[in-house]
Amino acid sequence: MAEEKVNGYHKEDLPLGIQVEEIEIPVPWGHVAGRWWGPKNKQPMIAIHGWQDNAGTWDKLIPLLPATTSVLCVDLPGHGLSTHYPTGMLYYIFWDGIALLRRIVKYFKWSKVTLMGHSLGGALSFMYAASFPDDVDKIICIDIASPCVRAPEHMVKNTGGMIDKNLDYENLPEDKIPCYDYEEMIDIVCDAYKGSVSRENCKVLMKRGMAPVPAHMNKKGYYFKRDPRLKVAGLAMMSIETALEYASKVTCKVLNIRAIPGQKWERLDYYLDVVEKLKQNADVNYIEVEGTHHVHLNAPQNIVTIIEDFLELY
Repeated sequence: MAEEKVNGYHKEDLPLGIQVEEIEIPVPWGHVAGRWWGPKNKQPMIAIHGWQDNAGTWDKLIPLLPATTSVLCVDLPGHGLSTHYPTGMLYYIFWDGIALLRRIVKYFKWSKVTLMGHSLGGALSFMYAASFPDDVDKIICIDIASPCVRAPEHMVKNTGGMIDKNLDYENLPEDKIPCYDYEEMIDIVCDAYKGSVSRENCKVLMKRGMAPVPAHMNKKGYYFKRDPRLKVAGLAMMSIETALEYASKVTCKVLNIRAIPGQKWERLDYYLDVVEKLKQNADVNYIEVEGTHHVHLNAPQNIVTIIEDFLELY
């Protein structure tokens, strides 16, 4: 019970028959935390959150699915309750995620997995399906088609600055870690999401995204649990040509849900080009719905039937 209180989930109001359990998966640098919804005697769908979010991003959607649906929602490294990378390591969010998913699949000895991801998580689902086409049955990508596509000149221009920022964050002294009272922290989170997540749902995300300041720091309030190095984890992006090549390797069943207005894409044509490329070798369902970029959290009722039908019919 104490752990549940720390995680902020001790008063969950779940529908009758819906169960969720906190788990930890060992990895060489510590553990990956997760929330396993539904029965544990069957292979679950793996759900992956967006950049700087956490497994709580699925807390409003999963309880709307049938109680028999098994879903493992993970906190990516450095996010939520998962262990941060050791000092000296850099985050390469898209590439790290493929390796992490592979670790999880091998750890549980699963085969023919189904993946569901939002934003970064959707990009990882796409990349995993392209990298291990024989091992993926279905992917569900919410408001994303592929990893962020950047022109080569953009990537080259930003490399030096991002490396320096990484080193700065690596040496961030404890007394420089920002601390806030609860409502102030929620204000900061709401402002950062720019309307994509309601205040109520910011509080849902922050159940795993913030923690009381440790007593030895002699400060009051809360701090963000995520690794600050994640802010500069944009190294090793890809070109549209690379994204399209990965898309050509995906052979599983694909559900791509794009929210309107959703994310404000610099190049929406790149998103749609990847979807079209996917259709060459994969069975693709592309559906547009009303909602913000976090439609699964802010308006799960807009997509739950689409996801349920896809899982049942395919």
